[in-house]
Amino acid sequence: MLPVVILSAIPIALLWDAKPWGSAPWVSALATRMSMSMGSGDGVASSSAMPFPPDPSIGQWIVVALVAYTVVDTVRGMIDDIRHGQVGVDLLAVMALLSTLAVGEYWASWAVVLMITSGEAIEEYAQSKAEGNLNALLQAAPRTAHVSNMPGVGEGTGDSWFQTVPVDQVKPGDVIIVLPGETVPVDGELLSGSATLDLSAINGEPVPREVYAGARVMSGAVNGATTLAMRATELAADSQYQRIMALVSEAQESRPAVVRAADRLAVPFTVLSLLIAGVAWAVSGSPTRFAQVLVLATPCPLLIAAPIAYIAGTGRLAAAGILIKTQDVLESLGRVTQIFFDKTGTLTVKQPQVVRVELVTSPRPRLDEDHVLMFAGVVESYSVHVLAKGIAAAGRDAIERLHARYAAGQRACPEPEASWAGHGRDYPVVKHVEEIAGKGIVAEVNGHAVRVGRLSFAAAGDDGFLSTGSGSGLGPGLGSGFGSGMQQPSALAAAAGQSDASADAQAGLRRTRFGALAADEMASYVSVDGYLIGRIVLRDVPRANARETLSGLHALGVEKLTMLTGDKRTSAEIIAREVGIDEVHAELFPEDKVAAVRDAHSPVTMMVGDGVNDAPVLAAAGIGVAMTDGTSTAASESAQVVIMNDDIAAVPRAIAIARRTRRVMLQAVILGLALAVVGMVAAAFDLIPVVVGAFLQEGIDVVSILWALTAVLDRE
Repeated sequence: MLPVVILSAIPIALLWDAKPWGSAPWVSALATRMSMSMGSGDGVASSSAMPFPPDPSIGQWIVVALVAYTVVDTVRGMIDDIRHGQVGVDLLAVMALLSTLAVGEYWASWAVVLMITSGEAIEEYAQSKAEGNLNALLQAAPRTAHVSNMPGVGEGTGDSWFQTVPVDQVKPGDVIIVLPGETVPVDGELLSGSATLDLSAINGEPVPREVYAGARVMSGAVNGATTLAMRATELAADSQYQRIMALVSEAQESRPAVVRAADRLAVPFTVLSLLIAGVAWAVSGSPTRFAQVLVLATPCPLLIAAPIAYIAGTGRLAAAGILIKTQDVLESLGRVTQIFFDKTGTLTVKQPQVVRVELVTSPRPRLDEDHVLMFAGVVESYSVHVLAKGIAAAGRDAIERLHARYAAGQRACPEPEASWAGHGRDYPVVKHVEEIAGKGIVAEVNGHAVRVGRLSFAAAGDDGFLSTGSGSGLGPGLGSGFGSGMQQPSALAAAAGQSDASADAQAGLRRTRFGALAADEMASYVSVDGYLIGRIVLRDVPRANARETLSGLHALGVEKLTMLTGDKRTSAEIIAREVGIDEVHAELFPEDKVAAVRDAHSPVTMMVGDGVNDAPVLAAAGIGVAMTDGTSTAASESAQVVIMNDDIAAVPRAIAIARRTRRVMLQAVILGLALAVVGMVAAAFDLIPVVVGAFLQEGIDVVSILWALTAVLDRE
């Protein structure tokens, strides 16, 4: 509509005085009679008389047509707003149009139409700019899927080996083919041997992730350079990416309390505007003065600036990997005064990390810490124990260091085994893996019997009795170490009589002095070929940026930071001191966490967690924040804010963005309304002509909207 209004200025100007039909006699007679009746008793017309009835030219009729269309469209929008529970605040714009038309200020009417249409255009541009990050997420949503047609897998019909269908038609159990560069359409399980997936659209992870057969594949991930096959496990509507889009859509459609308050503020502003305009008319006796005031009274800062600022803030959060479920959350985020944190996986990394390796002191084995981690790591990669992932990760790092040492020419292993083909290069060969619940895991690694677990389990022989001796160290050939590929017999076969071995084992075990573990430490013991060689010590390690993040929250004015954990108090207090927590509640059950949050006396509370057991307390807090790496959990379902990149630094960032968004919104609204009130008062004293006032109001609107749009800028 804006281009039409702008281009209409040309025919309006060219045809301003064009009246091919002439002046109608009845119009002249009626005008004279109306003027006399409104004038003095002696028949002299009043100087303030309205030009009625009108006798517009062709150009002026064009203005009338534009005004009629705009009024109808605006009234329709007001009615629709009222139906949706919003206050229809376009009344001033309608009255400004009709009043300028009534007093014959056609150019002012055209200027008001220009103001309204340009305001709509600016609003659309501002919304598209502010919603850019959100729309990018929505537009990338998968819409089709390739369902396999291979015999024995799919329906086995058609000439192609897959059939492309709308994503909504995919059923759990369907085999899906994802071509290189395509987006995974639904959640599923990988059937291919391996795949490289880009998860940046889901959790902001910058580096593609390598996954293997049986791994979960999430919708929204982008496939790498090779075609993959997967089995759908969820409907499209229940898949991860669609849930993210549902959060985004819900946030876009919601209206925060502060915006609804701005709508309500428009009512007294309308009353004030009409009061100023009415007084100006009554005092001056000129109806034109009424129109002069109203053209400066359109509350565009309220109509447009407030929602634009909040859409911009929502877009900023999405760009930072933070999704909110409603814009009310954005308003509440800026007023948080107390934050509760879960410990494990939130303030600390998600699994205990290896902090050191302790070797037996006497006799000292011919394996160093990296060999111990290598043996334990490859075995623990097959375990589901809570400590397994940490040991497996440390084992992978140890293998890389051993490779690097070998490549640098360091030969810690004795000849001739070290010169065998493949030594120091191949991944360890693992066989005969068996995990015994509650005790540990045993396997054969490069021909050596390796046990990892409790002390009594690691030090036990095949018969279940302690068999660690006090001899000269490791069994034959153990020194060949990493990657030799040897198939050595167990050193236990060379042991002496059973009774002597058992006695020596118990004596050797008593002489093993590892020292006491700290309150927050855990350990897994490792034996190779029946000889206890050391223990791997793990602990909950704070996230690298946890202390800095919590300091940032204090700097933002958050009064209290509290830890809620089911862990032991001694362990919790150690982590609390390391990261800067103010208050610790330990050894809690889920219901205890809920009670702790509800008993808080802070106006607005926030709970940050990541586990399934955090779901109740996330729902109980004023604002629940779920930290996730992109997988769907009960925590993220019950939270109002979801941090998709699993970064605790996003918590203060979200608060900072929310506060700046609210500040920018208030600035835009107050600035716009203040300028409008000043303009109305000036117009009431006839300091601003009608046409000038209309264009001045256009400038006020542009300033307010552009100021609101600055909420999208990154200035935290």
